[in-house]
Amino acid sequence: MTVTADETAQPAIAAGPHQTPCLVIDVDVAREQYRRIADAFAGAHIHYAVKANPELPLLQALVAAGCRFDVASRAEIDLCLAAGASPGDLSYGHPIKKSEDIAYAYARGVRMFAFDSEGELDKIVRHAPGSSVLCRVLASSKGARWPLSRKFGCVPEMAVDLMKVAALRGLDPAGIAFHVGSQQLYPERWEPSVATAAAIFTELRESGISLRILNAGGGFPVSYRTPVAPISAYAAAIGAAVRRHFGLFTPSLMIEPGRYVAAPAGVLYTQVVLVARKSYDDDEPRWVYLDVGRFGGLAETEEEAIQYELSTVRAGPDGPVILAGPTCDSVDILYQHAPYDLPLDLAAGEVIRILGTGAYTATYSSVGFNGLPPLRTVVR
Repeated sequence: MTVTADETAQPAIAAGPHQTPCLVIDVDVAREQYRRIADAFAGAHIHYAVKANPELPLLQALVAAGCRFDVASRAEIDLCLAAGASPGDLSYGHPIKKSEDIAYAYARGVRMFAFDSEGELDKIVRHAPGSSVLCRVLASSKGARWPLSRKFGCVPEMAVDLMKVAALRGLDPAGIAFHVGSQQLYPERWEPSVATAAAIFTELRESGISLRILNAGGGFPVSYRTPVAPISAYAAAIGAAVRRHFGLFTPSLMIEPGRYVAAPAGVLYTQVVLVARKSYDDDEPRWVYLDVGRFGGLAETEEEAIQYELSTVRAGPDGPVILAGPTCDSVDILYQHAPYDLPLDLAAGEVIRILGTGAYTATYSSVGFNGLPPLRTVVR
């Protein structure tokens, strides 16, 4: 039976002292998650999205497992190289970069860059000559709990024109990229974008430009309070879509999982600051204030998009609660519409474990809001 991060995190906390809030990361769980997705997408180039969780021991374990990396900044490049990754295994996937950051990446050996506009292409031509480029196209995020539409990507006809310009200006037009949103719950949502990419491949091939890489992005979900389809279902759906729309001209597949690898590896320990009632009406839920909130690493609770599973040492009976963070900002409310129940005798000072918090938590934590320090992380 697979050992969970929750089971291994508790001894790590007990060995403390680790003042709450504290995020505990189990590298073995992340390594196992990488193995699962690598097996499901056999033959694909898997680039871990470093922004999900950039802890050095985690990156080192992924390097040893054969993983590649999707980076979004100088710091992430340096971390990956410090972890032992080859520069050739890095893809600078952020389509909005400063010229000096492109030049820095190129000087460190990075040769794969994403873009989605003429201005960004100009910068790559000047500061990363001869590099391979992926043009990102717009994709629908329908069905994703954390949408990524509109800010990134261009329309298909622009992508065709930009890749022609890339070839004329000495770059290597390698492929097309898209992203259907983070925590995408529906495997079939990749197909429309695969079809769009295939049409772009065909049009460029007829113009004498042969693309070779299809970057299907990330978005692969994990189970929080509700189960999701297994990763094999996503691999099967994407594979079928590629075969259907590309036919004999099958591209190399590239994916960029972040949440899928890192989220199950994390358990966030938080302390109850206060349990309060706001009226004498027993039907009104209690307010439970934690020492971590939206500004301390739980940014993805915005609009209650990501609903984490909670665990306590008490066995109940339970009753409904509204969960909020510790700051003096009134938007620092985690859950007031999603139904959450906690023990009726829960009291200040008790510890709650928030499961599945290995991705997009510590990296979202603010620096000093209300004088609170960034989320502390322990890696085991």
